[in-house]
Amino acid sequence: MDFALTDEQRMLEETLTRLVTDQVSPTQRRAMLDAPYQEPSTLWRTFAELGLLHMPFSEAEGGLGGDGTDLMIIMQALGHGLVPEAYLAGLLLPGQLLALTSNSAQQARWLAPLLEGKHQLALAWQEQSARYDAFAVSTQAIMHSAQWQLTGRKDVVLNLEAAAAYLVTARLESGTLGLFIVPAGTPGLAWHLYRTMDDQAAGDLTLDDVTLPLENCLSDDVSEALADVLALGRAALCADAIGAMEEVCDQTLAYLKDRKQFGLPLATFQALQHRMVDMHLHLEQSRSMAILACTSLSLPADERDYKIAAAKAYCGESARFIAEQAIQLHGGMGMTEECHVAHYAKHLVMFDHYLGDSDYHLETVSGQLSVA
Repeated sequence: MDFALTDEQRMLEETLTRLVTDQVSPTQRRAMLDAPYQEPSTLWRTFAELGLLHMPFSEAEGGLGGDGTDLMIIMQALGHGLVPEAYLAGLLLPGQLLALTSNSAQQARWLAPLLEGKHQLALAWQEQSARYDAFAVSTQAIMHSAQWQLTGRKDVVLNLEAAAAYLVTARLESGTLGLFIVPAGTPGLAWHLYRTMDDQAAGDLTLDDVTLPLENCLSDDVSEALADVLALGRAALCADAIGAMEEVCDQTLAYLKDRKQFGLPLATFQALQHRMVDMHLHLEQSRSMAILACTSLSLPADERDYKIAAAKAYCGESARFIAEQAIQLHGGMGMTEECHVAHYAKHLVMFDHYLGDSDYHLETVSGQLSVA
């Protein structure tokens, strides 16, 4: 199979590389993280102008019809620069789910401004006792007096504070899994905001008899669409991790060449050379698995989920290995805020937990093997 990029994809890769290099230095990144959220940032508006927000959506939805390879190029570049913008959590996951479940009026109200960079959304699907199972939902939706009433709690909702609305999964009285769009500021909402270990904005969302009009129910059975979107998100995460792993390997090698011990660069010590080789082996094997994930998105659901679960599990283990090796090879300074590789290491450790950790996905792989 030919994995060579087209001319357009190479241009996209080069443009993103220049953009991230120019606008997301370590100092600029820290300023972005420290700035209070008020409106979409200058960088986010630049993403919109370049078509990056439109890329992963079909032309029928106002997008550019990008495929899995295009998405991999974007996510790898964002991971390489440790870009703090919520491309996955604020655009890709909620936007794709909205596109799959909403009607034309709802798309005009919520999806079109999202692709234009005017606002962001958030997907609220995780619950405390579910352990990554998107369908183990205790949040309840009851119809009362021609309105919906939602009660429950969603945990680790990424991009919660910046979102103009939340896509919330809830169990209907019929037993099916429904999807609701809940505008920020709706009475009955409460949140607890925090940062994850790798500085991503998140929060826990509590819904206490939140009342919504009937049209805010996007789907009365969102199971298939949610599975499709989570598969897309896991493949995108693998690509993001490849970019971060590449940068960690490059920074660690540069440090070993520069740092001297006993009058010699650390890179000349054979034991450390072996450890760098191990890091690069994990990187290249993970790259192959990420390509597998991103090129499997159009396959039938069972085959797609098997391959993406295998890729997410392997990339998760590799990400943790590379992060740990980089910290050890940097020594004590690798644990400090001033050492940029420490931020990448945190991101790689957390990557394994987003949308299911290695153990969770290995269970998926082993389950499908036993059925086969």
